[in-house]
Amino acid sequence: MTDISRRTIVKGSVLAAALAAAPAAAHASPARTGIPLVRNRLTLPSGIATGDVTSDSAVLWSRASGTGRMSAVIRAVDAGGEVLRGRGAFERTLHGPRATQASDFTAKIHADRLPANTRFALEISFEDDGGSAGETVKGTFRTAPDAGGNDAGRGSGEGRTGGDLPPSSAQSFVWTGDTAGQGWGINEEIGGMRGYRAMHTTRPDFFIHSGDTIYADGPLAETVVEKDGQVWRNLVTEEVSKVAETLTEFRGRHHYNSLDANMRAMFADVPVIANWDDHETTNNWYPGEILTDPRYTVTDVNTLAARGRQAWQENMPIADSAALWRPGTFDRAGQYQPARIYRKIARGPQLDIFCLDMRTFKSPNTDGKEPYATSILGQEQTDWLIREVSKSKATWKVIAADLPLGIIVPDGAVNQESLANRDNGAPLGRELEIAGVLSAFKRNRVKNVVWLTADVHYCAAHHYSPERAAFTDFDPFWEFVAGPIAAGSFGPNAMDGTFGPEVVFSKAGRFAGESPRDGENQFFGHIQLGEDDTFTASLRNANGAVVFTKVLAPER
Repeated sequence: MTDISRRTIVKGSVLAAALAAAPAAAHASPARTGIPLVRNRLTLPSGIATGDVTSDSAVLWSRASGTGRMSAVIRAVDAGGEVLRGRGAFERTLHGPRATQASDFTAKIHADRLPANTRFALEISFEDDGGSAGETVKGTFRTAPDAGGNDAGRGSGEGRTGGDLPPSSAQSFVWTGDTAGQGWGINEEIGGMRGYRAMHTTRPDFFIHSGDTIYADGPLAETVVEKDGQVWRNLVTEEVSKVAETLTEFRGRHHYNSLDANMRAMFADVPVIANWDDHETTNNWYPGEILTDPRYTVTDVNTLAARGRQAWQENMPIADSAALWRPGTFDRAGQYQPARIYRKIARGPQLDIFCLDMRTFKSPNTDGKEPYATSILGQEQTDWLIREVSKSKATWKVIAADLPLGIIVPDGAVNQESLANRDNGAPLGRELEIAGVLSAFKRNRVKNVVWLTADVHYCAAHHYSPERAAFTDFDPFWEFVAGPIAAGSFGPNAMDGTFGPEVVFSKAGRFAGESPRDGENQFFGHIQLGEDDTFTASLRNANGAVVFTKVLAPER
């Protein structure tokens, strides 16, 4: 039997999809060939997903194999997936936008006016321009508990929630970061990206991807020899063979990750809340940077970031605008105008999620010791964060950050990628912006703030307290770090003492760049909110084993 490489197989499948996507007019006509024209129905090569799900709304997402109009059917179901009849019944058919090449054939529907605390069965398909329906892919999602705590039938086995759903507003979720980095892609010999399966097995209500959703700057080879001599075999496509520079190459990175069956299955069943970080563009980037990396022919980071951001927003199931729920638009010159990334996701009386954008407004990487405030959030986002967290009535305020607060992440011999500056004294540079946020939370008597993040490729639990800090105008809080989920393991890193962190727990790889093969040093976090409003944070490896647990009781 001929040995056909994975590259050949995948490139062949991409070609087949492209042919399927071609309009009927592009094929030879029956009159010329004498053969009846067969219409190729649209498929969903990246599966389906939901995102930014609240008590009464959800973003429904998919990508078609060609031009077509998206439609979705949602039905309220019980714990066994049976459609609810009578009390609690809910069914709606929604028609979305037309997916075209300009949107990477992706489309999103904002489903609103949904009942709270309800499990839904979801079906998504696309209809081509000739009116033919394409492939239908099924999934599920659950809306968050009602913010007023008035869910009908909750936990009773009747009405909207179904018999196995937790009573009241209890819910759980997972988070992690770092997918397909350091040359470790989809290895089907070991079951693909198994960490996604481990997260999915916990049956979470939603998933926070804390950034580095792709590695646009990390080419993937068909084989990699590991430190112990084992051969890692990547599934590969043309778009992952080099650093991403064109919009097509950035889009191809997202398409590649969705080839993993574990990720597709989880995204069809678990709503996503996505952050972005540096590797959606290139390592450690900041606005205005000019690259010196010889792998790049496009060296203007602003150009690369614009392409990377467009591809990310097209391929993530997120609300495109916190205010208007509409996609990014094109201006009169034809330039794509992206919607805002930082946003709040309301998850009922127990929980609000505040997603940060710590990349778009980032100041240049220096030693970080400027005696004045430099930017990590920018003034508008900083004001928004203080205002929205301060007025939140949820018991727990989770800040979903794409960078840790106290971990030192160097960018070269002197400069810092992190907001921490390797100086244990009073806040300087980017630290001043975060100090202002923490001080405002204390001034406004904000309680129960927890920071969740990834980025550094190991897991950790940090407790910050003014008792240990050079800067003391803040209340103690916790930060939990997870990842990677399918990338090289690193760490642990040194800590900066400005905000008084205590490393209560950390677990890192056995050596820098360790592969995900055995799953022991790939990590995700799991949060369980209890009926008594406890916040149980556990750190777990990609095999599902719990390596650390901390139970937080709410302050009143």
